[in-house]
Order: sequence, then C-alpha cells, then structure tokens
Amino acid sequence: MGKEPIYSFASGQSSLPADILETVRADVARHQDGLSVLELPFTCREARAILHETEAGFRDLLSVPKDYEVLFLQGGAYAQFGILAMNLGGDGRIGAYVEAGHWSRRAVREATPWIGVHRAALGDGLCLPLPDKWDIPPQAAYCHYTSNESAEGLQFPAEPHLTGAPPLIADMTADLLTRPLDVGKLGLLYASSQKNLGIAGVTVVIAAKSLVERCAKDVPAPFHYGQQARERSKVNTPPLFAIAVAGHVCRWLIAHGGLDAAAERNTRKSGLLYSHIERDGFYSSPIDPAYRSKVSVRFHLPTPQLEERFLAHAREHGFLHLEGHSGVGGLRASLYNFVTLRAVEALSEFMKEFERTNG
Repeated sequence: MGKEPIYSFASGQSSLPADILETVRADVARHQDGLSVLELPFTCREARAILHETEAGFRDLLSVPKDYEVLFLQGGAYAQFGILAMNLGGDGRIGAYVEAGHWSRRAVREATPWIGVHRAALGDGLCLPLPDKWDIPPQAAYCHYTSNESAEGLQFPAEPHLTGAPPLIADMTADLLTRPLDVGKLGLLYASSQKNLGIAGVTVVIAAKSLVERCAKDVPAPFHYGQQARERSKVNTPPLFAIAVAGHVCRWLIAHGGLDAAAERNTRKSGLLYSHIERDGFYSSPIDPAYRSKVSVRFHLPTPQLEERFLAHAREHGFLHLEGHSGVGGLRASLYNFVTLRAVEALSEFMKEFERTNG
C-alpha cells in the first residue's frame, strides 16, 4: 500500500499548488539570460520586470485605484505594526486601534512607542465589535483594525465603511486575496505573504498616495513609505524571489476566476467544516457565527485529552498542523487559498471517524 496523502493546515506557511511549484522550480533552475531568479541583481531589466508584473497582478485582482501605491517591503506584517506608526505618527498624533484579538493586541503594543494609542474598541475573543460602535477621535491620524484574527478564528465579514472618519488601516495578512475587496474604502492595507500570497519574505503594502505623502520625515529609508514609493520598492534590495512567487500566485488566481471564485471556494471549504462542527456537539466552536472566519476555523473537543488524542491520530493519518494558537488553545484548521477542497473533505471524513470511535 502507498503512503497516505499529506495535508497541511498550518497557520504560517501555506500550501502552494503543484503548477505554481513547477513554475517556481523553473525560476530557480534558470530564469532569463540563463540566471536563476535567486541570482538576479535587483537593478537589472529582468528584476524590474518581475516587480512590474507582480504589481500589475495585484492591481488587476484588487482593482487598485490609480492613486494608490503598491509597495513590496520586508519584515513581515509584524514589522508593519511599528513601521506604520513610525510613518504616520509623531508630533503628538493619535492612532485609533480596534483591539479585538491576539494580532491587533500586538499591533497596539508595537505602535505605542511611535504614536499615542487610543483604543477605539475592544473585543472579547468570541465576536467582533461593530464598526458603528467604534470610538474614533476625529483628530486621529488613522484607525487600524485586523480583518482576520487568525488566533481566535474571527473575521470581519467585509471591510468597514466609516463615513467622515480618519483613514482606515487594515492588517489583512490572513485573508488578502481570499475574497473581493474595495481598496478605496481603506487608506492603507498590508499583508505578509506566507498565508495567501506565496512564500515568506515580502510584505505587500497598498496605500493611498495622499496618505503616503503625509509620512514623517525622520523614518529610516527602508521603512519610509514615501521613499519606497518613489524608488519603486528598491530603496534597499527587495526580496525578489518572494515577489516573483507572489506574481505567480496572482496570475494563478486570475486564471482561476479571480477573487469571486476564490471567495466561493473558501466559503465552500469553511462551510463544510463548520457544518460538521455544529452537527451534534462532539466538536464545537465558541465563535459567534456572524464572525466565524472562513480562513481560520477554530474548534474544540469536549476535553483537552481528547484534543491531544485527535492531534496524534491526525498526524498518523497525514493531517498536519491542526494545533490551536498557544494563547487560545483548542484546534485550528487554516484554510488559505491553496488548501484544496479535497484536503478539507478528507479532514471532514477523518473528523467523522474520530468521533465515531471516540465520541
């Protein structure tokens, strides 16, 4: 008998489809002019083409308005927690923050040295505060929220619409490119790449030019949104390999129906798991159904001992990385864009069998 298939539901580095992996393999083996993509200097024509084509992919998928910049930076979304405040803070400015989960709490912590933090809303870890209840000071430089709290399994159903409010800033690391998005409702969004955009190494920042022009002057050049915009993300050496993979991801999504089709696939995948979780009480989700994430499915079993047994049996059968976040506990299946329906169907079947023999 052959080995059982391996399915990863990791919250960090996500799976990639076989055809993208083949394209990446060709890039590594030999790119244009006989050089690997790993060897290209970022000043050469081929590197400029990779940057241009990847930016074009994001603009196409997200219908990015012309008066927005698309930047490819480094340090992950975690770095952006502080870099954002460095750029838009200072001089007694206030940043309003929706603190609704693990990652937005970290965003607050990292921003605090650079801007006066005002908590516009607090979540309880089981649901999300409604935007019309957010307390946003009119003088705030911006209002920041996290669109998908991956640790808790919470997700805003859509980007909030705040009439007359300061620019809205979104950490979209967990769900960018998983559904359509009205970029024009946001002043700036950012997302690191390891979940839905390819491999770790690049952080995409999409920002209104009017906001970029307001950046503080004393920010180090590699972190300065304005300087990076003027230099087309080449103030310092860009992570070209990760940018190239992100470009392949964009082209794959375009070829497979764009973000409407991606949203349909992700709704189907998460719906399959939630319908099983809700079925008869053996599995459970504490999250308010209105805010259950379609990419970070959190669930629990009746006892911690059963959860440990579940994880051990899952590993034996090829279902990997189902541990819940260390600060939350329980179990979690991360269903990013390239986690296939077949993988979710197989996990659902495993869950049914585990319940049959342990329920």
